[in-house]
Amino acid sequence: MITSFKKTAAVVLGGLLAVSLGTSKAQAISLGADDPAEVAFKAGSFDGINGHNPAALFGAEYRFAQTFYYLRPLVGATVTSKGATYAFGGFGIDVTICPKIILTPNAAVGVFQRGNGTKLGSWVEFRTGAELDYRFDDKSRLGITFHHISNAGFTHQNPGEEEVGIVYSLPLSLVLP
Repeated sequence: MITSFKKTAAVVLGGLLAVSLGTSKAQAISLGADDPAEVAFKAGSFDGINGHNPAALFGAEYRFAQTFYYLRPLVGATVTSKGATYAFGGFGIDVTICPKIILTPNAAVGVFQRGNGTKLGSWVEFRTGAELDYRFDDKSRLGITFHHISNAGFTHQNPGEEEVGIVYSLPLSLVLP
């Protein structure tokens, strides 16, 4: 499973970079994408890389338009096919690699409820990771996301887990009239 994920990720990343290099003019990497508030939807795998107790993952995030020193607030929630839920809040920072490719490292803290899945050792869990997106002309985005969730060693049990997924985000201007 890990090998197939690596191959898929390499193809997706290579495709995104090829498209961006073919459609963009030379531009320096910059912080901030100056995008409007957006809603993002994600589907993927929870704890599927280590294989301890894999489950399907579905989630949604609201990403604010306002920034504080390039930090963009976000709130969201995920649910797995094994009944786990995670509600979180945090910050991301958009790094514009070229006009069409946005890398968004992010971090959040939230409340985790296990369901019938992986036991992470605490109800308070931290999420760190990144998202790599292709940004369309209407400012919607399609990309891949990778996150690590753990309690940062605050409890004796801290197995952590990784989640990977595909994410699609829509600016609120396209959703609301």
